[in-house]
Amino acid sequence: MARNGAEEKNMRRRWRKTVYVIPSLITTANIFCGFYSIMESLLGVQSLSLGQVGEATEHFNRAAINIGFATLFDFLDGSIARLTRATSEFGIELDSIADVLSFGIAPALLAFSWGYGLVGGLHKVGWAASFIFVICGALRLARFNVQARNPNPNLPPKNPKDKKAFVGMPIPAGASLVAAIVHFTPTPIAHKRGFEVSAFGQHVTIDGMEYGVALLALMFCLSMLMVSTIRYSSFKNIGSTNYHPRVLILAIALMVMLIWFYSPWTLLAIAVCYSSHGVVFKLWSMIRPRKHEAERAELELGPTTRA
Repeated sequence: MARNGAEEKNMRRRWRKTVYVIPSLITTANIFCGFYSIMESLLGVQSLSLGQVGEATEHFNRAAINIGFATLFDFLDGSIARLTRATSEFGIELDSIADVLSFGIAPALLAFSWGYGLVGGLHKVGWAASFIFVICGALRLARFNVQARNPNPNLPPKNPKDKKAFVGMPIPAGASLVAAIVHFTPTPIAHKRGFEVSAFGQHVTIDGMEYGVALLALMFCLSMLMVSTIRYSSFKNIGSTNYHPRVLILAIALMVMLIWFYSPWTLLAIAVCYSSHGVVFKLWSMIRPRKHEAERAELELGPTTRA
């Protein structure tokens, strides 16, 4: 009996160690995808220097796809760690390092090498935009780690709503938007005279210089959103009892099907919706109280005006 009890304890310890290793392995896959994306961006620049625009386009597209896979792995490692209760200080630190690589350096290098870095007149400004994106992403991660631990007893208690929302746009969201744009139009900006966008029978041509300036402005906006106090949904309540399992499974199946058959449009739409929904909700929350105050003022002034 004593041996059986000891064996059971050893099995539990081994199982516990295995459970703690799984999220770290997924984080390692995240780091691999970020490194792979950086290498593909460098190979894309090398192909452009040799005049091989077609090969460069494939390299940049693969770089964007790997950022997308890194986003998936980042979502999985956090979800599995919470489900198995295998969160640890080591895992948090490793995840932060992975995020700086995969969602800070990789998309910044991709935006520079594919986009504004090779457009005439935008090289220095583009260098600064990519650096600001990286440093703002690092600041966002540092603030998240401090808020998650809350070591200072002088700080006020955490708001229960913070579990359902992030303060500032998460760095994977900004990286995913950059990757979705590149995946949508993988041909480098400097080697295409104009971008033709067709929608609802209308054809719009965007010049390469204009596209580069727009991408620069987008990188600055994403950087500011990451260090802002605007709240973004964390989707941590997905899979809870508030949602019917069949509806959730159907939604996931539909999303996978759309990504499989229409990945450029679907991924771009998802990235744009998530990165902009925090700003939209913030503006709505600022407008809504004013409407209520106006209605109250009309109700209060109503009887006096009638008299």
